[in-house]
Amino acid sequence: MCGIVGVISKTPVNQLIYDALLLLQHRGQDAAGIVTMQGTKCFMHKARGMVRDVFRTRNMRGLPGTVGLGQVRYPTAGNAYSEEEAQPFYVNAPFGIVLVHNGNLTNAQALKQELFAVDRRHINTESDTEVLINILAHEIELAARNVPVTPEEIFKAVRAVHRRVKGSYAVVALIAGHGLLAFRDPFGIRPLCFGESVTPEGREVMVASESVALEGTGHKLVRDVAPGEAIFIDLNGELHSQQCADHPTLNPCMFEYVYLARPDSIMDGVSVYQARLNMGETLAQRLISTMPPNEIDVVIPIPESSRPSAMQLAQKIGKPYREGFVKNRYVGRTFIMPGQGVRKKSVRQKLNAISVEFKGRNVLLVDDSIVRGTTSKEIVQMARDAGARKVYMASAAPPVRYPNVYGIDMPTKDELIAHGRSIEEIREFIGADALIYQDVAAMKRVVSKLNPKLDGFEASCFDGVYITGDVSAADFDAMASQRQAQGEDEDNPSDRSRLALQGSEHDGR
Repeated sequence: MCGIVGVISKTPVNQLIYDALLLLQHRGQDAAGIVTMQGTKCFMHKARGMVRDVFRTRNMRGLPGTVGLGQVRYPTAGNAYSEEEAQPFYVNAPFGIVLVHNGNLTNAQALKQELFAVDRRHINTESDTEVLINILAHEIELAARNVPVTPEEIFKAVRAVHRRVKGSYAVVALIAGHGLLAFRDPFGIRPLCFGESVTPEGREVMVASESVALEGTGHKLVRDVAPGEAIFIDLNGELHSQQCADHPTLNPCMFEYVYLARPDSIMDGVSVYQARLNMGETLAQRLISTMPPNEIDVVIPIPESSRPSAMQLAQKIGKPYREGFVKNRYVGRTFIMPGQGVRKKSVRQKLNAISVEFKGRNVLLVDDSIVRGTTSKEIVQMARDAGARKVYMASAAPPVRYPNVYGIDMPTKDELIAHGRSIEEIREFIGADALIYQDVAAMKRVVSKLNPKLDGFEASCFDGVYITGDVSAADFDAMASQRQAQGEDEDNPSDRSRLALQGSEHDGR
């Protein structure tokens, strides 16, 4: 999961990209980078850390130009602690290409070997983004018969990329002296949209992971980039587009609507906020069929992305909605804490219970999802310590039973609390008096109602269906080995302290 942005303008874009990355900070807190282009010369600054920490005044002064792109990184592949793997990535031929990427290539290892043996290109990191930029560069080199390269030749190269690359990818790239290219995988798994604004100097076009980055910087959302589509914006601001995939289908990642995206974003024609309200409504129906609502005194969300679902649920069952937890924004995401011991400690640092909302009451806690269960277990105990008589837990998402291979830092199956366990076993583990989960089919139904043009969803972590059709047991074994190797690196105390200082709007489960 990462946040990406690209801009073509008539005025300097360094501040604009910085502002857009701040709006996308929830999509990645590990590293940030910006590239700008003046003429055919690229200027880059990237480092590990939050946007506000990576870029200082001296760095911004070193990023001139009216064309640029940026990324915030939340690593799901490669070496999470290597500064070399911070994006953007750059290759000098042909023309000079800079690229940012959100997603995960499921055939990255095979492509790496192919690049070396056939394309004669060297990959120096473990990042699949370096693989992707080299594939794109090679295909542009084969397609380009003119200088400058034409949009048709660029689209031909993207078609070749689609044929070679598997997995999920939303991409923004700069081609030196030519313009900005953006494209999306043929299944539309990872989000990408574009918008524009008219300034006194001329037309300005922005491409970004979420519409909130456009709206928050004064751009009007035009539309989403379609699955398999490529758009090319030349240096004059003229936009060219072409469908470059043979059989594209729109299957956005369901976890974006559950948890990842900001609620004020519109993704593939669906309001994230409305999707979460709808999930709350179906969760209320599920609860009513499971237990009598009159046993509940108050509904309390786990901050922050569960709030819309909790509000709608409370309204549907006729019970008061209350804020029972105060969140400290200045500690790290438990999702990326190194080890269960630190994870447990961080929950107490991150949330504090308002005891008056719990004392002597039967409390229904609503969370967006339950992944490992360790956070939920600690929160249930916090509610009891605050005086709750009974503690019920409801998840706005279905049980997370399967790993994710499309760009979300989901644990391996053995780390997932719902993998191989019944609902009753999960309830016992987290210590709740009752546990209610969202239904997979109901969740898909109520979100798809918001845009009938959706072909389906990438919901593999809930239903175990990997829509690209190229995921095998060996891939999961490789993921587990990689996570184990990274876990050994995470034992470094300096990394632990770094993570503990980070903050985010979202909280992993």
